[in-house]
Amino acid sequence: MFETAATPEEAIDRLERLYRAARVALRRDLNRFFETGEAPPPEERERYRYPLLRVTYEPVKLSVARSQRGYAKFAVPGVHQTTVTQPAEFRTYLLDQLTPLVEEYGATIETGVSHQEIPYPYALDGGDELGRGEVTASDLARHFPTPLLSLVGDEIADGTFDLVEGEPRPLALFDAVRVDYSLRRLVHYTGTDWREFQSWILLTNYHRYVDQFIRSGLAEVEAGTAEALVTPGGVRIDREGVDVTAAERVLSAPWHRFQMPAYHLVRPGGTGVTLVNIGVGPSNAKTITDHLAVLRPHCWLMVGHCGGLRQTQVIGDYVLAHAYLRQDGILDELVPPEIPIPALAEVQVALQQAAAEITGERGEQLKRRLRTGTVVTQDDRNWELRWAKERRRINLSRAIAVDMESGTVAAQGYRLRVPYGTLLCVSDKPLHGEIKLPGAANAFYERAVSEHLRIGLAALDKLKETGATIHSRKLRSFDEPPFR
Repeated sequence: MFETAATPEEAIDRLERLYRAARVALRRDLNRFFETGEAPPPEERERYRYPLLRVTYEPVKLSVARSQRGYAKFAVPGVHQTTVTQPAEFRTYLLDQLTPLVEEYGATIETGVSHQEIPYPYALDGGDELGRGEVTASDLARHFPTPLLSLVGDEIADGTFDLVEGEPRPLALFDAVRVDYSLRRLVHYTGTDWREFQSWILLTNYHRYVDQFIRSGLAEVEAGTAEALVTPGGVRIDREGVDVTAAERVLSAPWHRFQMPAYHLVRPGGTGVTLVNIGVGPSNAKTITDHLAVLRPHCWLMVGHCGGLRQTQVIGDYVLAHAYLRQDGILDELVPPEIPIPALAEVQVALQQAAAEITGERGEQLKRRLRTGTVVTQDDRNWELRWAKERRRINLSRAIAVDMESGTVAAQGYRLRVPYGTLLCVSDKPLHGEIKLPGAANAFYERAVSEHLRIGLAALDKLKETGATIHSRKLRSFDEPPFR
């Protein structure tokens, strides 16, 4: 049964009640099955369903309200809907999206129960419940909803879904089952609870940035400008826990157990910063951003190392990517390489201003240290071994740096509507005989990593001040769902 809500707050309240009731019913029947082997009757499965949010826009005239926002707007009139998971955790996001649709467009909101079942693993908190008794995953699959890959996809984000005349259009890029899938993947890859992720994200390809982030984060916690620092394995340091052993406890957290460990500098309302060490390569970059995107972060920035391609560059210089020559290969079908990935003005300005402030350099001095241009993203770490083949393409692109992640991260931001940017630090010059030798590399790392990370953090602070304008209209498709 669908009910019309008088306000967005009322709608979210009912979503929370419906979701809680469905999850309680599923967990109750799971526990009974664990303890007694008693399977739920078929009609009981009707209760294990995600809530559905439906928004209808019926303008009196065909004119569309004009807005400079890059989200919370209707491309066309009609009915739009999506299933919702964890509405209490996503309350702020839902409120931000629904309020303008009601106030500016006069949209009506309905809530009810969908036909989409909640897979049983998503009702379990830790997953260790499967070890109780003699119950196996195959036993559970006979009686409870299971994750079906046929129901998890990015057709809406990629614009490949079928629009059926008379049927509701998508309200959001991701439905409930897609979100739940990624929430569990985030825990698996990063070693931290998905609820700890903050709205502002730094991605790096080198662990030394983590060390510096920990030091900086602990200093903020001690100063009271952040609530806590959360690291893999559930280690959480708040102000009361900051002492001489805090850094040692954080650094000894079991990050090595996880493929892409995450570290969260927690601030009220999720306004802090999360750093994820994605490792090396475009595959990792795509994997983590596929899952981070369901959290609808405000921005992700790539801060890592690159190879400088110009003779005039010096190790330790910065590269601000204005364009990408994508040779990563991993997104060619979803975002073909010939599709331009535009630079986002607000992000570019924030990164350049932050670099000026942190380095203390201005004008020509800053231009010598911070170069803007095209970054080549390769899928082969040893691309230098085919230099005869690569030379012409790199020369035509006028590229100034090469790495293995930035183009993928930017393309994923473009594809999944998450504002993005790249600031890299030149760690070697492979075409000019300046390779990373152990002694020189260590000296470089000690000098450069701290400054580079501080620039990334300062850029995020500047972007927070811009508010909603960072969600660029450049990222919207022609038939974009109303929610960002």
